[in-house]
Amino acid sequence: MSSRTRALLDQVVSDLDQVLSDDALAGLTDAERVEVLQAASAAFRRVEAVVVETIAAGDAVDFPHATGCRTQNELLQRTLLTDVREATRVGKVVALVRRDVNLVSGDRLPARWPALREALLDGVIGVAGMLAATEPIEKVSHRIGAADRLDADTCLARAARGIRPDAEAGPDGEVRGPAPTLDELKLLAETLVALLDPDGDGPGDEPARRRGITLGRVRDGLRSIKGYLTPEVAAQLELILDALNNPKGDGPPMPGVAFTPAADRGDAEDGDAADGDEDPYNSDPRAVIDDRTPAQKRHDALAAALAIAARHRDMPALGGAAPVLVVMVDANDLVNGTGRASVSGAWGQLPLGVASHVGCSGTIQRVLLDEGRIIGITTTDRVFTVHQRRAIIARDRECLIPGCHVPASWCEIHHVTEHARGGPTHTDNGVPLCWWHHRSLGTSGWEIRMNDGIPQVRGPRWWDPAQQWRTPRLSASAQGRTRRPPVFARAG
Repeated sequence: MSSRTRALLDQVVSDLDQVLSDDALAGLTDAERVEVLQAASAAFRRVEAVVVETIAAGDAVDFPHATGCRTQNELLQRTLLTDVREATRVGKVVALVRRDVNLVSGDRLPARWPALREALLDGVIGVAGMLAATEPIEKVSHRIGAADRLDADTCLARAARGIRPDAEAGPDGEVRGPAPTLDELKLLAETLVALLDPDGDGPGDEPARRRGITLGRVRDGLRSIKGYLTPEVAAQLELILDALNNPKGDGPPMPGVAFTPAADRGDAEDGDAADGDEDPYNSDPRAVIDDRTPAQKRHDALAAALAIAARHRDMPALGGAAPVLVVMVDANDLVNGTGRASVSGAWGQLPLGVASHVGCSGTIQRVLLDEGRIIGITTTDRVFTVHQRRAIIARDRECLIPGCHVPASWCEIHHVTEHARGGPTHTDNGVPLCWWHHRSLGTSGWEIRMNDGIPQVRGPRWWDPAQQWRTPRLSASAQGRTRRPPVFARAG
């Protein structure tokens, strides 16, 4: 840069250093703080304009290469000390205001958005404002002409400067007011889209082309998922999540849990508790059964839906078999309860408990390695057969945890006595648990045992201070007067 440009920017930095020195901002009144924020905002937008115009004035390819960077994005990351996302946002604005050179005359051509470019250089809007004003129209730019885009450019730039039509002053009247927020500027752009493109998207048009799902990298033990669904696919997903979270179909279940004491099971004619028996747990006024947020419930419902889809007979094979989640863990770590587990793409990122949960209802295959060479493979079958699963579903009907109404057919089958501790893969040792309760069983306070092949549960102390083992059953109101097998009693 020229010595004058560098000197001016150095002076700006020096002035800002003075503002930040000696706790100068600590003694301001509230009104003075607002003034400082407004002045800093104006300076911030002009700094952004300097960055954008500096990049836009150079060659899109040669300039980054001349600095030793592969791309413009890398150059922005290194010089601005920012991340990929923010560098990408700046790069988008650079493309909107770049003025290419006429190969014949050598003159600079107008920018794609000339009026908004001037607003950017004047400090009226910054990078975020530029994107808010242009992105809605850029999405439909293939369906509107250049003249309409330039008219929208003029309209949006005037609005960004606070210039609005004044109906009382005539057709050409205008009035100046406060600058719009970014949301208001974006709303105006979307309104212009509705006027310039009244027919909207047709079948197979831009929204359908933008559909997609992206899985992010593992960060803090989780992977992000983001993307766009077509409306009908989103509606189907919502129905599935609603069905899993509220499978009764006629509204959410009433809070409360009904029990039959194990000693009294079968005394009544139809398996219900005898008339007049009072159990304080027939109605739990606290109704503290599930403390998950709605978003967490949707996640767990999606996890259950994926598990159901993976084992469905119509699911296409992958590598000659149904899609199988393979969780890898060192055998010694699994025995000792230490270390980490992993799946493809997330090595060493999963808690060891994930391997335990998967192994509870799946197959453990041990692969012996010697300096990288496979020298042995052994398989332990821990999967309940389809016939065993049907029997357990018929017996238990729902997730065994009281208050959870996920149908047993949607649940995972849990070994009450762990297979590693000698527990057999037998109907007398299997109970249905939904995805969430299966994974939280070790920390939620709920306990399960089998009493002569009959499942019994004991709740956490806040829920049942007496800490009694109880045989849950489906409520009489849910089953009518139909006789139930005497070996079955459930939570309702």
